[in-house]
This record gives sequence, C-alpha cells and structure tokens, in this order.
Amino acid sequence: MLMMPSSDLACPLTRPRRKAHTVQAWYSKPEHNQEWRRADLVAAPEDPAVPAPVSDEGSGPPLAVRLGMEGDPFRTASQETYPAAFNTNAVGWDGRRDVDMHIEPSIVTGAKLVLGYATGAVAGGCTLKLAAETVREQGIASLAVRIVATTVLVFSFFELLPHFRVGVSEVHFILGSTLFLLFGAAPAAFGLALGLLLQGLFFAPADLPQYGMNVTTLLVPLIAIWALAGRIIPCNTAYVDLQYRQALALSAAYQSGIVTWVAFWALYGAGFAAENLTSIASFAASYAAVVVIEPLADLTVLALAKSLRGVTADGFVTYRLHNAT
Repeated sequence: MLMMPSSDLACPLTRPRRKAHTVQAWYSKPEHNQEWRRADLVAAPEDPAVPAPVSDEGSGPPLAVRLGMEGDPFRTASQETYPAAFNTNAVGWDGRRDVDMHIEPSIVTGAKLVLGYATGAVAGGCTLKLAAETVREQGIASLAVRIVATTVLVFSFFELLPHFRVGVSEVHFILGSTLFLLFGAAPAAFGLALGLLLQGLFFAPADLPQYGMNVTTLLVPLIAIWALAGRIIPCNTAYVDLQYRQALALSAAYQSGIVTWVAFWALYGAGFAAENLTSIASFAASYAAVVVIEPLADLTVLALAKSLRGVTADGFVTYRLHNAT
C-alpha cells in the first residue's frame, strides 16, 4: 500500500492529483465518474485501479451545471449519467473541444431518419450528374485532384474555424460559396460530403445516423447556388471578376438554404413547441453574421486567385475561375 504523510490525508486534490484521480476513475467503474469533487485518501482502497470514494464536502456546483449541460431539452438518459462525454462545449483531457455536425443527435430519431437517407441519396445523385459534366469538361484527373483539395479544406474548416452552439444546431463558417467559385460545383459537393464523413468517423461518431440529413443540408443549397450562378453571373464574366453584390447573393442563398434545412429537420423531429421554435429562431438569426462575412472571404480569395493566375495549375481549379464560357 502507498504510504503518505499525514498532512496529505483527506485534503482537497491539487491539479496533478485531480488529473491522476480522474484518469483512474475513467478506467475503472462508470459509477465513479459521476462528479469530479473531493477524494478521501484515507478511505482509498488498496487496489490502485479503484478510485478513492468521493465526498460532497466543499464540492461546489454539480458537474452537469459546471459543464453547461443543465437545461438541454435534447439530453438523453446517457447524457444525464455521463454529461462530460456528450457535452460539445466541454474541454477534454487533451485540451481539445468536441465537435458536432449540424443536426444534433436525438432531434430526429428512429424511423424518421429514413427521410434523411432518402434526401441525401437524391443530393448524391445530383452530385454524380454534376461530376459527369465536370469530367467531360476538364477530365477525371482534374476532378479527382479537386475533390481531394476540397475534402481537406472542408475537414479543416470544420475542425479549425470557429463554430458556436446556437439553438438547435451549430454555426459554422463552411465557405460553401468560396469552394464552389474556386473548384466548381461537383468537387465542392464531394468535398463537403467526404469532409463531413471524416469528421463524423473520427470526432463525432454519435452523429453518423444524422449523416443523410447533414449531407442534404450542405449539398442541396450548393446545387441551388450552382443554378443561381448561371442566372446572375454573365457568361462573359470570369469568377475572379465578380462584384460584391454577386458574391453576396451566392453566399446569402447558400446560408439561407442551410438555415431552411436545419429548421425543417428540427420541426420534423421535435415539432412546433415554443421552445423548439425559439431555438430555431436563434439559430437562424446567428447566421446573419456568416452572411456578412463569407462574401468578403469570397472576394478576398478570388482576388488572390486573380493575382496568382500565372502560377495556378491547369485543372486544379474550375475553368470558370479565370475564363468566361
């Protein structure tokens, strides 16, 4: 048995001890993970794999309150028992924040998920049609290179750019219109779908059942702005020569499409309760900032692409970036 000086007995855990105690608790029994409070070292068992009993003296507020989980209407029974494992605002032991995709788990469940798979399949079919057109225009090698580029960028956007939990979902800087203007509709759609899938596989596996809904939410607005671009951008205008109003129209259409689909999924899964409607409204209002920022990002990237036209590899970007039709 580990012998300790009497002055250390039954004392509050310091930061190193708290970390060690937490790690031991995590790898033993789940019932010991209820709270990170105060450990009684005198009563600690001989087996080092079992953590010390936890007392309530001087413990402060419950863990669920400290981690911001209390009051979440979509919290499940598992989340009640292990809030830290499901709280996307909590900082893990490695200092990294958990990341969720757009549609939160438990909003749409059970048989209702089938609709998400159906709409995702339709969006995937449209993407394949756009990909076939891209292959005819610039070749399959160009399409493959651009898909890899957009996938890496989308995954980086989801993981590195700021994102905020607001209402029924999260606000992301997806830069969908930027990807479309640089790489074209099909590579951007593949990049969004694959980047989202990689995020789910590695960082948010609990969100994978909502993958069809999330793909629909991202791809259908992208296909919509592809159609819109054909109307508002003259055939004799390269994308690098876009004006702010044109970039704003594309970005606003894309973000509006995302908000519309998120609202649809929230209403479809959780109904028209006042709390749900309030959450949807707060989410929609928060995207106003994104609509203002993303057109500026579009124009900045397009200006950079215009200045680097001489060094841009053929096939790495969409033909319309530097050329009229």
